[in-house]
Amino acid sequence: MRKDIYITDYNCVTPLGFNVDSNWDALVEGKSGVALHKITGSQDAFYTSMIDSDQLHEEFSRIFGDAQNNNHNFTRLEKMLLLSLQPLVEKHTLSEDTAFILSTTKGNISLLKNQSELPEGVYLSKLAQKIANFFGFKTKPVVVSNACVSGVMAIATAKNMIQAGKYKDAFVIAGDELSEFVISGFNSFQAIGSGPCKPYDKNRDGINIGEAAAAVYITSCLYEEQSNEAISQNEKFRFKILGDSAVNDANHISGPSRTGDGLYASIKNAMTEANVSAEQIDFISAHGTATLYNDEMEAIAFNRMGLQNIPLNSMKGYYGHCLGASGLLESIISMESALHSTLLPSKNFEETGITKPLNIIKENQTAEVKYILKTASGFGGCNAAVVLEKC
Repeated sequence: MRKDIYITDYNCVTPLGFNVDSNWDALVEGKSGVALHKITGSQDAFYTSMIDSDQLHEEFSRIFGDAQNNNHNFTRLEKMLLLSLQPLVEKHTLSEDTAFILSTTKGNISLLKNQSELPEGVYLSKLAQKIANFFGFKTKPVVVSNACVSGVMAIATAKNMIQAGKYKDAFVIAGDELSEFVISGFNSFQAIGSGPCKPYDKNRDGINIGEAAAAVYITSCLYEEQSNEAISQNEKFRFKILGDSAVNDANHISGPSRTGDGLYASIKNAMTEANVSAEQIDFISAHGTATLYNDEMEAIAFNRMGLQNIPLNSMKGYYGHCLGASGLLESIISMESALHSTLLPSKNFEETGITKPLNIIKENQTAEVKYILKTASGFGGCNAAVVLEKC
């Protein structure tokens, strides 16, 4: 019999705030981090979601004091990651059986600028080890880097490793930052929107790149070995990871499958493992990049699964597309929605621009949420899904 695996704690650092509460309050008020920013002097200004660097550095200094001057030099991304993980490490014990999992798409890609050789910090394994060493993790870090599904896959990786008995618990951390490299790449595809992105909308014309860091604590809560009092001291909530799946449809290096095959299979597998029907799903946190083909593909896949009537949103209008952090961040916001019994609208959506019907949320609404479906899709044909249950 497999262990039940739970998410019992989380935190995030985004343009809307440096903790979950500030993010939730901003979202309920309809605030967005997306604005017109000039990333470098050599590029045009783009609509992006950017963390204020001065505030980031001030918060880092407030929390960690002289850490940066004590033989440590941290990049901007590393500061984001450290700030997101620190509150969780404070509350939970690190043991020989605790996993550390990093999800990122580009990591410290900005270190490549004006370099003739590869700096050590640009390697994802080195980034993960640096963060792990700072907090004193005893196990070898695990890196999950699979385009834009990385955050969702990192949750699944933790769940499956714990169920397999390799670890007893895990800290999953995800982060990506805005960079000239990333902006240039998406701009070369002509994939960047001319204004704030509009997932699923008739007038959508591309993505907004964002940046964020997020962290969750995942454990195999063995209740028979703990008293209820001991459990309540460290847990304000519990979300069971019921099912997960990742499927690659190998359609194209950047274009999603027109039939939604990979996403459909991922959702089907995850829901089958979770033993949850389409009618039982209360809310879908979709990928929703606001590109023409991604949103259409998702609509097709959700309809193939009979999920077209389930309330759905995309968080990209609030945060932009945070690459490897997006899946984990959006999972956290989904769990907050369940805890607050409040579904958030898919920001900037006005008129349907997809050929299949979806129940896209247009305004804050009260709802009891027990079962959450979180999906993600990315370059190379990768797709992932996870089903969460509020306990």
